[in-house]
Amino acid sequence: MPQPTIACLDLEGVLVPEIWINVAERTGIAALRRTTRDEPDYDKLMRGRIAILDEHKLGLPDIQAVIAELRPLDGARAFLDELRERYQVVILSDTFYEFAAPLMRQLGHPTLFCHRLGVDAEGRVVDYHIRLPDQKRRTVESLHQLAFKVIAAGDSYNDTAMLGAADFGILFKPPENVIREFPQFPVTRSYDELRRAFEEGERRCRS
Repeated sequence: MPQPTIACLDLEGVLVPEIWINVAERTGIAALRRTTRDEPDYDKLMRGRIAILDEHKLGLPDIQAVIAELRPLDGARAFLDELRERYQVVILSDTFYEFAAPLMRQLGHPTLFCHRLGVDAEGRVVDYHIRLPDQKRRTVESLHQLAFKVIAAGDSYNDTAMLGAADFGILFKPPENVIREFPQFPVTRSYDELRRAFEEGERRCRS
């Protein structure tokens, strides 16, 4: 009997806009535009973000005000709804639960594994707490131990370990530097292409 397949997706850049880029645009702080597309060291990236927020006296409520105005990417909800008809879907993200709630509502509350922020009584972001080190890869490996096949899609450096651990990994609208460094993954640039890549992945999982 074929093993059931679970779909694992990144969140930002795949289903919703990049949160930090939107915060940068709203505040005019260009340094906040850096994402995992630019910096593969997540701890270095986050420590830098926290320092910038402190320097500019921006707290969690300021970031949440930006997030409240964000909408999923065009076509994302329809793609996700269709995907959930075929597979169980898990969103594996390096965002934070404190950021994600409004976006999850708009996406129909899919399962989300992400991290937590450390916030003081004044609403300042003072730390961040990883739910599990290398959580994307380790989640895929755990799903394998539970006898699932995994098809995964993401857009950035921090997704590549997940894609490599999956039975079939797919890049979605990645930057050129990621394409160059990880040529083993097929590249998709629209939800139609991503849908077809999932179909190809399913065929390979069953072969």
